[in-house]
Amino acid sequence: MCGTSATADRLLVVHEARIAADELLGDYLRLPLGKAINLGTPGGFNRAVALLAARLRRATGRADVDAVRDAMAVLDIDWPRTTAAERRRVVSEAMAAAGRATAIIPARIQVPLGDAAESVVAATRTQARRQQGLAIAANFNALDRRVVTHVVSSQGNFVRDEYGRRVEGLGEEARRIVAAGLEQGLGRDDIAADLERAARAALVERAPFYWEVVASSFMGQGRSFAQMSSYAEAGIQRYVIEAVLDERTTHICRYLHGKSFAVADALQRFERVERLEQPEDIKRELPWVRESLDPETGRTRLYVDGGAGRTPLAEVTRSAFGTRDDRGDFRALASDGALREVGIGFPPYHGLCRTTTLAVV
Repeated sequence: MCGTSATADRLLVVHEARIAADELLGDYLRLPLGKAINLGTPGGFNRAVALLAARLRRATGRADVDAVRDAMAVLDIDWPRTTAAERRRVVSEAMAAAGRATAIIPARIQVPLGDAAESVVAATRTQARRQQGLAIAANFNALDRRVVTHVVSSQGNFVRDEYGRRVEGLGEEARRIVAAGLEQGLGRDDIAADLERAARAALVERAPFYWEVVASSFMGQGRSFAQMSSYAEAGIQRYVIEAVLDERTTHICRYLHGKSFAVADALQRFERVERLEQPEDIKRELPWVRESLDPETGRTRLYVDGGAGRTPLAEVTRSAFGTRDDRGDFRALASDGALREVGIGFPPYHGLCRTTTLAVV
């Protein structure tokens, strides 16, 4: 038999080690992010992302471990003695057990996300007043409160759907592993070991980077929405995209750097997004930018998959990726108005996006 209790113990050791590392940030984790760092600098933004990701890992890591343990408690059986119908039933029951363990994760992240949302809006307003000189009040306005509510609830829905996809994908992989193992004549222990590796890969090993992406997207979107609120309160009509032009900057952020958009259009976009609940609908309204190679020219093209299908945005004619203070050269494939229409009016534009906006005063 495969030692499922030993497996859980090993996973728990890894999880506890990660918590110990996160404890090194403990003093900061207990402070509102707005007081601990400055979101107006790239370094401050990166630190905010690291702090939030650490809190999210602390809140959810045990549930990931429990999901693997619960799935393996069902999957560790004598597979060569089962029928096809029994195998389907066992895998389904194992995925249901994993799903029950991960179902608590959206609730577990509500407090960290709520704290972070308050801090992001507060820090953004402080930056607008002190660094951009905007004449706005220190306290949140009504739109700020709506921003906090929206980013927390929508992120919870995204996480819920992501874990649903992971469990579903693990179920498909488990069925494949069992079928392949039986075809190869493997015994119970070997099949269980393969299933354990697949479960760990799907539910535990992906978690650290996943929470970095969640934290970055959450911080970036919260900051952008809060900036639009501050701009509207200050009577600002336009803003520009401000990328961090260093070795890590993506093509899309280099392309959009310096482009100007209307605050009113951004607020209308928020009004539409705020009414949406399903993650796929929000993705269509605020799509991330993708890249592909044009087979004819060999050049990189930037595009989005939105509600109107694929929309090409630009072609990279001279790449500056990997360099500092160089935007590169591009051939526009969509007007600035079209960029606005497809939801590319404000960041984030991709996972781990650091791009921000500045008011045009």
